[in-house]
Amino acid sequence: MIIIADGGSTKTNWCLVTDEGKKVYFNTEGYNPYFSGTEYIIQSLNESLPTDLEKDEITEVNYYGAGCSTPEMRKIVEVAMQAVFTKSKVNIGHDLLAAARAVLGNTEGFAAILGTGTNTCIYDGKEVVQNIDSGAYILGDEGSGCYIGKKLLTDYLRGYMPEPVRNLFWETYKLTPDDINEQVYTQPRANRFCASFSKFVYDNNVHIEYSRNLVRTSFEDFFRNLVTHYPNYQKYSFNCIGSVGYNFRNVLEEVVTENGMKVGNIIRSPIDNLVKYHLELAPSSL
Repeated sequence: MIIIADGGSTKTNWCLVTDEGKKVYFNTEGYNPYFSGTEYIIQSLNESLPTDLEKDEITEVNYYGAGCSTPEMRKIVEVAMQAVFTKSKVNIGHDLLAAARAVLGNTEGFAAILGTGTNTCIYDGKEVVQNIDSGAYILGDEGSGCYIGKKLLTDYLRGYMPEPVRNLFWETYKLTPDDINEQVYTQPRANRFCASFSKFVYDNNVHIEYSRNLVRTSFEDFFRNLVTHYPNYQKYSFNCIGSVGYNFRNVLEEVVTENGMKVGNIIRSPIDNLVKYHLELAPSSL
C-alpha cells in the first residue's frame, strides 16, 4: 500500500492506494515546517490519522508539503513521517512540485499555487527549474488567501471598508482592532488567521464591487511580482492549484488574459491528479 499526500499550510489531503487499487481519502491539518516542528507533526498525525489506518502495512509515503523547499525543511517533515510510518519508504517533496505534476503531468509549462499561500514556477516536465521566491506571508504571497485577508483586515482597521461591508464584518466576527492585532502579532499561525477571511470576501454579497476589486488587485499584484518576471512567460498557459485560484477563477481568468497568457488548468486540489501521476507517470521516487 502507498500513500500520496498534498500538504498546504492549512490542510493536508491524503490518499491511500491499496494493493487492490482501492483509493481511500482523508484529511489532516497542514504541516508547514516553518511553523510546525517534528514533534508537533508526530503528535498531530497520531491524533488525526484514521484509527483504522494500518500504518505498518504502508510501504511508501509520497508527501508534498508547503515549506518543504530546502533539505533542512524537508528533514523536519521526513523525520516526523518516518516516526509515524515506521516501515515505509518516505519521500518528501515541495508542494510546488505537486502543483506542477498535478496540472502538467510530464509536460513542460508554468504552474502556480493560489491557496493560503502563493508560489509559482517553470516546470520542465520532471522538475521545477525556475522559481521566483514568493516571500511567504509576511513579505509576499501576493494573490493568496492570506494576502486577500490581510488587505481586508487593513481596510477594516483603517476604516476604508464600505459601511455595509464593515457592519457585516462586525456581525460575522465581532473582532475589535485590538483583537485582530493580538491574533496577528502575538498568536501562532497568523497566516491561517489572515487567510480565513478570504471566505468572507467570497461570501460577501452586500458590496460585490468592493469584494471583486479587492480580489482583482490581489491577483494583479500576484502577476506583477510573481509571474511577469519569468522570461517569455507569455508562451506558457496559466495553470494553478488552490482554493483561492479556483473560487475566484472568474476574476483570475480576466487577469490571466490581460497579461497575455492563455488559461490552462485551474483546479482546487491536486490530490486526484497526483495519485494518477504516481500510479501512471512517476519515477520510483520524488
